[in-house]
Amino acid sequence: MDTRLMALLVCPICKGPLTHEHGHHELHCAADRLAFPIRDGIPVMLEAEARALDEAAPPASPLPSA
Repeated sequence: MDTRLMALLVCPICKGPLTHEHGHHELHCAADRLAFPIRDGIPVMLEAEARALDEAAPPASPLPSA
């Protein structure tokens, strides 16, 4: 994600700063404990689309047995 865009984006609820979580393709708000998804390179900054950071992360794909 473009660093200039990240400098402009804030949490839509508390207007606080966001951090980019590259592994999950999300923007995290530490104050509200919410994760906003990034879909096709576009941040979805809707409260209805956010997930609570307390929720379990999406399951990883299973590893092949050795």
